[in-house]
Amino acid sequence: MWQKLAELDNRLSRLSRLGVNDRLTKAVAVILAHSGDSWFWLLGLLLLWWFGNEYWKQRAVALGAGILVTALVVMAIKFTVRRSRPEGQWGQIYRSTDPHSFPSGHAARSMMLAVMALGLGPLWLGLLLLAWAPLVSLARVMLGVHYPSDVIAGMALGAVLGVIVLQFF
Repeated sequence: MWQKLAELDNRLSRLSRLGVNDRLTKAVAVILAHSGDSWFWLLGLLLLWWFGNEYWKQRAVALGAGILVTALVVMAIKFTVRRSRPEGQWGQIYRSTDPHSFPSGHAARSMMLAVMALGLGPLWLGLLLLAWAPLVSLARVMLGVHYPSDVIAGMALGAVLGVIVLQFF
């Protein structure tokens, strides 16, 4: 059964990959894929905390804590499972610094941020992030750095972690 699921995952991954001629789609996918980077979010949240009023400072701290908790849990799972990333050329920085693909940290982080934003408010931010999170995940598969099961598991993990971290805020 596991072998059949792995074969399906691999087949779906290959079918989802962007072709060489898909330049515009690839450019959008690259932007979406990088928009889930932790350094990008942590820097943005630091600026929000620095320049924001008390309302935004509280959200910046909560979301920053969520990012850190998510990173710890994702890395613990990745180093336990040790699933190799799909073969490919794009994303060499990810391939060299983090050779493990399961679960997707970007998918977990984006969904955790969406869930936390829905819980903390404002509603428009939560809805925006809820629409953005699956696009980040899809882009990671289309660019060949994750299998579909990596991002599905990452999104589920991120949703659970978002709910858990919200309990502390």
